[in-house]
Amino acid sequence: MQYKMWIKALRVIPRINKAEWDDLDIVSRWLVATRAAVLVMTMTSAIVAGLLAAIGGSPNVQLFSWWRFVLVIIGLVFAHATNNLINDLTDYRKGVDKGNYYRTQYGPQPLESGLLTIKQLYGYIAVTGGIAAAAGLALVLTQKFSPQPGNPLVTLGLMVAGALFVLFYTWPLKYIALGELTVLLVWGPLMIGGGFYAITGAWSWGAVAASLPYALATMTVIFGKHIDKHKEDKEKKIYTLPVLLGETLSRNLVIIMLALQYILPVAAVFLIPKYYSWIMLLVLLTPLLLKKQERQTILHVFSHPRPSEMPAEAKEFWPLWYVAAAFIHTRVYGGMFVLAMIIQTVLWKVIH
Repeated sequence: MQYKMWIKALRVIPRINKAEWDDLDIVSRWLVATRAAVLVMTMTSAIVAGLLAAIGGSPNVQLFSWWRFVLVIIGLVFAHATNNLINDLTDYRKGVDKGNYYRTQYGPQPLESGLLTIKQLYGYIAVTGGIAAAAGLALVLTQKFSPQPGNPLVTLGLMVAGALFVLFYTWPLKYIALGELTVLLVWGPLMIGGGFYAITGAWSWGAVAASLPYALATMTVIFGKHIDKHKEDKEKKIYTLPVLLGETLSRNLVIIMLALQYILPVAAVFLIPKYYSWIMLLVLLTPLLLKKQERQTILHVFSHPRPSEMPAEAKEFWPLWYVAAAFIHTRVYGGMFVLAMIIQTVLWKVIH
């Protein structure tokens, strides 16, 4: 078992060649091929959905369905993994990743880097997507066993919406400046609000509102990625928002999103106290948990144009620049968000 590679693949996107790939076990290969480091963001959204469900299902919900919570985690994580695989397949077929394109510089593209054949990648997609679909169908077919029986058709609708985003994010959504909005909607209302419904059988706009701070965090990551490669995307006629808005305006929007991640939880304490207690303000400590260099970097990075040459400190992750800073912040922010919710949930259970 190659545990070290598993851990590495969950932290970063490893840069490996074909010989190194051939030495990996199947789990490591799957983690590398699906870019597992970013799946952590989906895991965070799924956990947030479960914790919100544990404290705010409805006045009639007395029990928390652990098995439905686990199915939500499995379904969402494997759906995201499927999306990443389809993303690479679509871009390969359209020729986007040819010619040392941005995607192949920060990590191996399974097809372009020769790690997998198209047939093998289809196998990865089939198994990964099959697991996601099985978890989703299990939630639909057993919806009546949720704490308060919901409508299976609603759960099915949420599942279908997720499947459509998986299939059509890379094309056409990303090509017509809807990719960034898709990330906001998927990692917030769909994953967290929809996960909440699948677990409890009750829809809650409060839970949807509670999802927005973390959804904004994930949006900074995709914005950072698209700012990083806006020149390459423009040349290939991939019209992401940063391509349309330009680097400067896009960077300023990310700074606003970063600020909202700290402003919204404070407002939520007063506006949706059912889901946000004062404990949630622990997220305000996130900057203190970042290393001094990281804390200075994220503000400095988004306040200045992208360097024309690789800075010495970026050797490990270049050409990732804006997205690297956003990803580091989002990982720590997400950890604090989940920790605050866990403490809040435990205290809620003790009090009630």
